[in-house]
Amino acid sequence: MQHWRTTTEQANQRFDRGDLIDARELYLHALALAQVLFERWPDTDQAVAACVISHHNLADLHVRLGQPEESAQYLCVIHQRLLQAAGDTRLPASLREAAMRHSNRTYTELLTFIDKHGHHPPTRRLLAGFVDQASGLAHTLKAEPSHYRYGVH
Repeated sequence: MQHWRTTTEQANQRFDRGDLIDARELYLHALALAQVLFERWPDTDQAVAACVISHHNLADLHVRLGQPEESAQYLCVIHQRLLQAAGDTRLPASLREAAMRHSNRTYTELLTFIDKHGHHPPTRRLLAGFVDQASGLAHTLKAEPSHYRYGVH
């Protein structure tokens, strides 16, 4: 985790100086480290946070580069990844719980981005998927209410 922190700090320094190409390379390296650590780091909250921060740093960088569609892609990818992890029963409960907690932040960042920069194809696809899932769930609930005695969360 220390290598991820050091790499991210170096990238932040370059970002602040306006050296965006070098910052991007370091942010990509930090993201790769975070992805490797995601299921391996003992502190699941730190592992999830590193992955979220890495994606959000790249999103911020692409906004600054005037590439909002790429930013939207990074924001959507991490939000989707957290939602998938939260529902993956093969993962440890602590990792699923951390993913669910952090998904609140990724959702908020995604909505803030849309408010500032409008919709882009990645955000439209992601949100359309949510609508399709909700419609399917509503149909299932009407058809088979006994399967959901304890409610849907």
